[in-house]
Amino acid sequence: MHVVVTGAGGFIGSALAERLQSAPLVPGTPLRLTLVDRVGPAAPCAPGVQWHVGSFADRALFEALEDDPPDCVFHLASVPGSLAEREPALGVQANLLDTVALCEGLARPVRAGRAPVPRLVFASSVAVYGALGAQAVDERQWPQPTLSYGVHKWMAELLVADYSRRGDIDGRSLRLPGIVARPQAETGHGSAFMSQIFHALRARQEYTCPVSAQATAWWMSLGCCLDNLVHAARLPAEGMPAERCWQPPVLRASVEEVVQTIARAAHADPAEWIRYTPDAHIETLFGRLPALHTPRAEAAGFQSDGSLQSLVTRVLGGLQGDCGVK
Repeated sequence: MHVVVTGAGGFIGSALAERLQSAPLVPGTPLRLTLVDRVGPAAPCAPGVQWHVGSFADRALFEALEDDPPDCVFHLASVPGSLAEREPALGVQANLLDTVALCEGLARPVRAGRAPVPRLVFASSVAVYGALGAQAVDERQWPQPTLSYGVHKWMAELLVADYSRRGDIDGRSLRLPGIVARPQAETGHGSAFMSQIFHALRARQEYTCPVSAQATAWWMSLGCCLDNLVHAARLPAEGMPAERCWQPPVLRASVEEVVQTIARAAHADPAEWIRYTPDAHIETLFGRLPALHTPRAEAAGFQSDGSLQSLVTRVLGGLQGDCGVK
């Protein structure tokens, strides 16, 4: 089975690549991985793993994939929200136009009868919803993005659904929340505070949080995210919703609740290390998320971390072992 991962050098992509090597999508089926990112690997590749260093929209990559068509593509590469706001041309190119090129590159050999229809798992974002009110929402909430990143993700969802309708790909999009805990060096994410509180309390370092203690967010551990991505790839095409999009269940909790849970696990005094200096803009976009109901996604087998204790245990365990993440 040939699987492609774009953004394979990133936080989620590198962990997904490791997961797939240890637990192939189809048990008992040999796996070949093509990993795509602008930065190459730091160490030699394992057998069955090949790197393409460059854009996921490179013509050279598409030519290679025509000769060796993929069975499944995980499209994780993107320019994050805050960076897309600062550099709009970059955001449009990477998040939207290059995704059009990717879909078209996968579709060409299918239309020519030279390749089977590939499965495409697209990492979308809850940024498509924009600023939500206090009332609970469900998985059919209509998108009203307030950032370019959210607009790009919604447009890409529609693109994936349309290419699937035409039979060029077998797509499915997942609207992911803030995934924790991202590496401290990562920038460009407006929701970075969700990860920084883990790093600060674990290392006993002072951190000034840009949202209030009462701010509410949607939380998911890296391990849970990988579970849901792999589950999406394994879902049969039959019974797939027309929009080809799923909102996985999440944990909704205040920053204070998460801080207290981390503090107990890390044996750290939160009052000593965490300060709150709310930024109204950041809190409006990332710290006022209401309750979210996802019965359809849960019935399809998608899962949340289950509890804050479980989420914190998984995150701190991953940080302790570095989880293979660069």
